[in-house]
Amino acid sequence: MHFVAVILPLSLAKTFTYCVSETEYNFIKKGMRVAVPFGKNKIYSALVIEIHQNKPSLYEVKEIHQILDEKPIVTEYQIAHWQWIASYYMCAIGDVYRGAMPSALLLESETIISKKPEMFIDENVLSDDEYLIYEALQQQSSLKIQDIMNILNKKNILPVIQKLVDKNILILQEEIQEIYTPKLVRYVKLHSKYDSDEGLGTLLETLKNANKQKEIVLSYFQLSASESIRPFGEKKPITVKKLIESSNSTAATIKTLVEKEIFEEYFLQVDRVNFEDKIKLKQLELSNAQQKALDEIKESFLEKEVCLLHGVTSSGKTEIYIKLIEEYLLTNKQILYLLPEIALTTQLVRRLRDYFGNKVAVFHSKYSNNERVEVWKQVLESSPKAQIVIGARSALFLPFANLGLMIVDEEHEQTFKQVDPAPRYHARDAGIVLAKFHKAKVLLGSATPSLETYFNTETDKFGCVEISERYGNVLMPEIELVDLKDKYFRKKMSGHFSDTLIDEITTTISLGEQVILFQNRRGFSPIVECMTCGHVPQCQQCDVSLTYHKHKNQLRCHYCGYSMAKPTNCHACSSVDITTKGFGTEQIQQEITELFPDIKVGRMDQDTTRGKFGFEKIIDSFKNREIDILVGTQMLSKGLDFDNVSLVGIMNADNMLYHPDFRAFERSFQMMTQVAGRSGRSEKRGKVIIQTYNPNHNTIQHVVNNDYLAMYKEQLYERQIYHYPPYFKLIKLTLKHRDFDKLKEGSMWLYQVMKQNMSIPILGPEEPSISRIRNEYIRTILIKIPQNYALQGTKKTIQKILNSFDSVAQFKAIKVAINVDFY
Repeated sequence: MHFVAVILPLSLAKTFTYCVSETEYNFIKKGMRVAVPFGKNKIYSALVIEIHQNKPSLYEVKEIHQILDEKPIVTEYQIAHWQWIASYYMCAIGDVYRGAMPSALLLESETIISKKPEMFIDENVLSDDEYLIYEALQQQSSLKIQDIMNILNKKNILPVIQKLVDKNILILQEEIQEIYTPKLVRYVKLHSKYDSDEGLGTLLETLKNANKQKEIVLSYFQLSASESIRPFGEKKPITVKKLIESSNSTAATIKTLVEKEIFEEYFLQVDRVNFEDKIKLKQLELSNAQQKALDEIKESFLEKEVCLLHGVTSSGKTEIYIKLIEEYLLTNKQILYLLPEIALTTQLVRRLRDYFGNKVAVFHSKYSNNERVEVWKQVLESSPKAQIVIGARSALFLPFANLGLMIVDEEHEQTFKQVDPAPRYHARDAGIVLAKFHKAKVLLGSATPSLETYFNTETDKFGCVEISERYGNVLMPEIELVDLKDKYFRKKMSGHFSDTLIDEITTTISLGEQVILFQNRRGFSPIVECMTCGHVPQCQQCDVSLTYHKHKNQLRCHYCGYSMAKPTNCHACSSVDITTKGFGTEQIQQEITELFPDIKVGRMDQDTTRGKFGFEKIIDSFKNREIDILVGTQMLSKGLDFDNVSLVGIMNADNMLYHPDFRAFERSFQMMTQVAGRSGRSEKRGKVIIQTYNPNHNTIQHVVNNDYLAMYKEQLYERQIYHYPPYFKLIKLTLKHRDFDKLKEGSMWLYQVMKQNMSIPILGPEEPSISRIRNEYIRTILIKIPQNYALQGTKKTIQKILNSFDSVAQFKAIKVAINVDFY
């Protein structure tokens, strides 16, 4: 007997065993996908991670359905890395598999339903839903579950189908389908009968009255003449798209020409994301500071695996990365370049493409399934097209064969940490482990490194290289604090703008330079309040007030998406005296438009950047100076590079400082320093204006003096006293349930069992600041593990306790999410 152990793309912690025939056994290798039956009649694409001959004694083994791959599409390194992620971040290996693979490679059973032939059916016995399905199946021979959901317009349709099957009207057949299709491009060429010279004469004769068509044919000749300067006179194929553009005609005219048999059309397969090589001849010139940093990084790599590049904003870190990438390309290694935001990838990709041409591949979630599969396959085959991969955190899971260098840019960003769903991994930490498997080097870059990373360089775990000057010796921006208390008292505010800020904006605009305004909250205002009775509209399903979005004139919950039209009178006392409290990006955009009516103002937040090219549109129009003032949320604080911005305004520094989070000060420092770093990136010194009610706050003073070390020391001291990272590891358990009392009882039970079994600090069970989301109540328990404590052992204990928690009947319905290192 021959067996394979597989991982299923479900939240299951163990592997499952299936049996295979001898020929299959000899063909299957680790890392191939197989279609397996699971449960009653579901089929999943499972991943083979072991091939053996030991029969499991506990259960009857099923057979696999089919093998889906000719050769492995997952490498052994990946499987080892996934197992590490599953054990370190305490999640099921199935979750990691599902999170890592592009979903086009994870096929679920697309259940196909067809009508039993030759059966007489009495239509009167069918219910409405059943009749609709029956009717649809008379027009079509078979339907997918998906299609039926659309016909009946509801999600839960399995019972209806079940009834029809019981009545012997339908039959189900499960079949698996490949989703990926290579993209085909339409080309045209002249019909073969016009190849000779006299053929051309007859051609022009045929078209002498059809001017439009004649124009197209002439442009076709022009194009093919310009394209045919190639060896052996072979012509470069001409796409329909190109022909339409150059002749200013329509697709319909071309279609006519094809029907008249003047053109023939044909299709060629093209890569979805294609970049022509355009390597610039100019070599990058590094400044002395950059060159010195580069040499130090290489030196540090001789002894250590990981090196931190701590350079002030706009010190030209990207150029150093490019130089380093060049050296690794010569050794034929693959390079992974991780970025925190998709917005950043668009800017950087352009810079790297200009330099490395066609060797750059991009991988992130705004790309379609097919594009992701394509990159996956290129990386797996180590194709030269994907020698450098740029991506957000999910690019970590690509099947690298010989990774040589990994760059984590802006490594302090919290977006590197996945929040939901599991695996809740941190791309920087998981990346360092991946690099260890490959014996590759890791370079972390940031102007404001996270405390953990900096702590690791101080304890000599990582190397550290500093750059303290901006590129081209541009001065650091000048930072001016505006005391809002004082300004409001002296009546010098218009809306949320102080007179200082307005003056600076006016000056900047008159010089033809651009302004960035930063407010870390989207929407128009977070609270709508009745002035008569004080009623604030709340979300029905969550414990939050609704945010007012002006352009859609609705109140919206940012947690569950519930929305309602803006009330004209109070729902509690019917008074019409309603005001808004607080302010978001929309309100600032509106105010600035009122203050400067003839100036283009753009906004960049989650509401304006939906869709794959949302970011590009805004960033491009800002770069091309179509927008003078850009208002945005934290997306702006990432490493974007605009050379014409000379003023940055932070509308309110305080709402970041007073977050109930042990990282609030560190985050505020990073955020403000990063936003400030967007100013004055070319010759001229920039200016930053920070509006705050608390100008003497330590953290704000550190930002003004650009003093990372002072902030680091102050925070480190506090972390040590109060038992936080980097001195303690944190594990956060989040429990959710719709029944408040049951949740309370369950979380208390869990807390007490942990307290009895472990002698480390455990806090909880606590209600978080937002204690109900989507009608589920939430409780959290925080476990702090000291540095010298056995980490694996503690996690095993926690897992055991959670397993026994799960086996208590009344707690079974409580959902528990484990978040390791949740920062």
